[in-house]
Amino acid sequence: MSDLGVGIIGCGNISTAYLKLAPLFKGLEMRAVADMNMEAATAQADAFGVKAQTVEDLLANDDLDVIVNLTIPAAHFPISKQILEAGKHVYSEKPLVLTLEEGETLRALAASKNLRVGCAPDTFLGGAHQLARARIDEGLIGEVTSGTCHVMSHGPEGWHPNPDFFYAPGGGPMLDLGPYYVANLINLIGPVTRVGALTSSPLKTRPIGSGPRQGETVPVLTPTNIHALLQFENGATVTVSTSWDVWAHKHGNMELYGTDGSMILPDPNFFGGTVEAAGPSGDLVALDDWEHPFGIPNQDHNQGKMANYRAAGLADMAVAISEDRDHRCSLDRTLHGVDVMTAILRSGETGQFVDLSTTCTRPAALGINEAQALLR
Repeated sequence: MSDLGVGIIGCGNISTAYLKLAPLFKGLEMRAVADMNMEAATAQADAFGVKAQTVEDLLANDDLDVIVNLTIPAAHFPISKQILEAGKHVYSEKPLVLTLEEGETLRALAASKNLRVGCAPDTFLGGAHQLARARIDEGLIGEVTSGTCHVMSHGPEGWHPNPDFFYAPGGGPMLDLGPYYVANLINLIGPVTRVGALTSSPLKTRPIGSGPRQGETVPVLTPTNIHALLQFENGATVTVSTSWDVWAHKHGNMELYGTDGSMILPDPNFFGGTVEAAGPSGDLVALDDWEHPFGIPNQDHNQGKMANYRAAGLADMAVAISEDRDHRCSLDRTLHGVDVMTAILRSGETGQFVDLSTTCTRPAALGINEAQALLR
């Protein structure tokens, strides 16, 4: 297959990861970047040997087949819509959109132009989570019946110099961090049918703790403390807690309980980590390392080496286009995730359970051979 020409709109911190890691994968050639701030675009272009363009010029660039949308969440829909209208495939950072209506607009537009829409997160394609998927599919813990997920801290304002968007509508821990957990639950269990939640915003403002704006406060305009219950199509019920109002805790990131055992998974925000399982004896043991290529540590982290294969979902979409097959980080699955998360927030507002209006299939598993086939 020939490489797809890739451009990026949005040259913030996350663009560095895509520009560094995309060359690991077949089917992709990073060619141009754009940003409303041309200084930011020029800096990334110079650092990675690509072209810096205005957003308008990048959209009109005939050398580009797919554009990665790395703008802030509130801009995801209008920018992705512009990308499709320009006749190019789009791959967006999460969340894809902030409402189902926006997602359906993208779906119709993409279908009318025979274009693909993909969206992060792709961390569920990591070695740890695909190991969990393989063992669940083999019946290691029987039928999954329940589980718990926790992603809790005291928020990003302590380290992010411009945390405003985290606390605006479209932000908050559910839409910022929830996508990693919801995507992995869809990967491991399948689609969700209804949700219920309690939500709150204990703090009305947040102090910025670093950078030139240190000491300023930002208003909190979205729930920061969300405790939800998800019912899945297979009957499983899973508790999902996302909060930026917790100083410390000892909850695991993700645990799944089945008719024949339990499984403890690492943080779905990352590609690697240790998966543990227990049978009826209750004794947890680490599952064998199966040498999945997306679980091999390849990057320094403040806690040591970590596996980071961001752009795996983009690469899978590129190969899927050439093979005329479904891509794993598809619009259907991503939009179902948006449905889950926005329904959780709506349940918190109304105090009522909410039935979901979308569904999806589980993505195809990405085993060792399939993952290796995506790498150069």
